Amino acid sequence: MLGSFSSSSHDEVEDPPPNVYHHRSLVSPPIHMRQLLISCAELVSRSDLSAAHRLISILSTNSTPYGDSTERLVHQFTKALSIRLNRHASAANFFMVPSSVATSVPTLAGSSSSASNDEALVHSSYLSLNQVTPFVRFSQLTANQAILEAIRGQQAIHILDFDIMHGVQWPPLMQAVAERFPTPTLRITATGSDLEILRRTGDRLAKFAHSLGLRFQFHPLIVLTNEDPISATSSVLILPDEALAVNCMHYLHRLLKNRDSVRLFLHRIKAMNPIVFTVAEREANHNHPFFQQRFVEALDHYAAVFESLEATLPPNSRERQSVEQIWFGKEITDIVAAEGEHRRERHERFRSWEVMLRSSGFLNVPLSPFAVSQAKLLLRLHYPSEGYQLHILNDSLFLGWQNQPLFSVSSWH
Repeated sequence: MLGSFSSSSHDEVEDPPPNVYHHRSLVSPPIHMRQLLISCAELVSRSDLSAAHRLISILSTNSTPYGDSTERLVHQFTKALSIRLNRHASAANFFMVPSSVATSVPTLAGSSSSASNDEALVHSSYLSLNQVTPFVRFSQLTANQAILEAIRGQQAIHILDFDIMHGVQWPPLMQAVAERFPTPTLRITATGSDLEILRRTGDRLAKFAHSLGLRFQFHPLIVLTNEDPISATSSVLILPDEALAVNCMHYLHRLLKNRDSVRLFLHRIKAMNPIVFTVAEREANHNHPFFQQRFVEALDHYAAVFESLEATLPPNSRERQSVEQIWFGKEITDIVAAEGEHRRERHERFRSWEVMLRSSGFLNVPLSPFAVSQAKLLLRLHYPSEGYQLHILNDSLFLGWQNQPLFSVSSWH
């Protein structure tokens, strides 16, 4: 069974104090710190602000972003709880978090003057995430293999990629396509919220395609709101002789503010008749309506993530600090501190996506043995820790740490 798959206001990476790597402040065992976090979350949810603040002070004193995985995890969740507490306190006009706590917490929405710096740091942390963890590469490599197998024999290929980021997924696929004879043509329509980033991504991919002798076109498509992805499907030009592949890497969960919007989006994708639809998502339920349930689920999920980073990177790794404090730190802050329309990270487990996809008319396409062996090779060559595990369930591939499933990749038609 799957369940037993046995900062500053600008989000900058905090610099460690002298000799921090030789100092261990956390004297409580991990299970005790976990229970303190859960107790604090319960106090915050009950609006027992004074008691919650006392626990946050204890947690802040006994955590650091530069210790072991437990200390770093407690640090990030304590910051997120501080933000939630501060908002409760401000709304009640009753209690304010002391500046010693509040000033160390990243805000969810910075001022316009800091927005560009925030965005640059987030993109930098994404590149670090891609380099030091297998999570992104596993998802993209497995999806690429599913696409390559689906488009075999096609001479005109069109990929619709939702939130392409820096486009790091596509050079390996482009190289594989360019080696086919006769060489197919490739078009990528890519969505994103920043036209300049999209254009730079398109330029890089076009230069790479030129070096391969691959006929290539790139079309940027701006998507700013949760409603835009649905309307964007109507803006995509699909030529009669093209084989369409639709790619959603860690994207669908962003639409879960409105489940009807997700269903409409999936129906629109199905109506486009893609030859393959690749989906990667976080294997966690961070969309539970009750805060306490969501908090415990997030705590267990990110505990496994931080433990995996502990096992594969040295204590003073700057890249790991960037990934934990900026990329995962923003995710944790969003899951813990945001509510309602402001909450963006709404991950759900594969079984939920499976129900939604099937009800929209999609059929699961089994991932090939080669795709599975390729994922195993990726882990063995680049992330040799024995803690990473691959499991196949319902024709889909899951990557986990120890007994905790973390990510899923599936292919649909």
